[in-house]
Amino acid sequence: MSDTKQMTKTASKIRFKAKLFRPAESEKADSWTFLTLPKNASAKLPSRGMTAIEGTINGFPFQAMLEPDGQKSHWLKVDRKLCEAAGADAGDVVTLEIAPTSEEPEPTVPADLRKALAAAAPKARALWSDITPLARRDWIHWITSAKQAKTRARRIKNACSMLAAGKRRPCCFDRSGFYSKSLSAPKAAI
Repeated sequence: MSDTKQMTKTASKIRFKAKLFRPAESEKADSWTFLTLPKNASAKLPSRGMTAIEGTINGFPFQAMLEPDGQKSHWLKVDRKLCEAAGADAGDVVTLEIAPTSEEPEPTVPADLRKALAAAAPKARALWSDITPLARRDWIHWITSAKQAKTRARRIKNACSMLAAGKRRPCCFDRSGFYSKSLSAPKAAI
């Protein structure tokens, strides 16, 4: 796709309606809801992976990160504050108007990774500061997607070593979740 077509594709607002769901498995299930973007709305985004957006939900402005659902689409976590501001709750159909943001927001670095980076070789810290927020988000997701604490600890150690060696991204990371199934939307409570 040419740069001009890509700019045209991402510059326009994407409008759609979606139903809010309560997550089935969450310690704080009452504190947030989520929605899955219709496939045709998701297809208008520049990436199948995590995408920073801004827009409105029921006319209320917000900024957020869309997560890939592993089905070539995206899902959006809607916290209680945003639901209240939009006058919506689980089970409601909401109207959204979104567009990708021009700049990637800085991700929140988990405490264990932050501590490891502080103790890491200067080359690792320098590269971490130099890579893009999207690259940092990929490293964070690779680490936090570990199912066991020992795997997570090993990934943090490996990340520091790889960064010190000049590696800018984790290996073979599927941002869409489609091939590895490492990313997916929450299951909705029935």
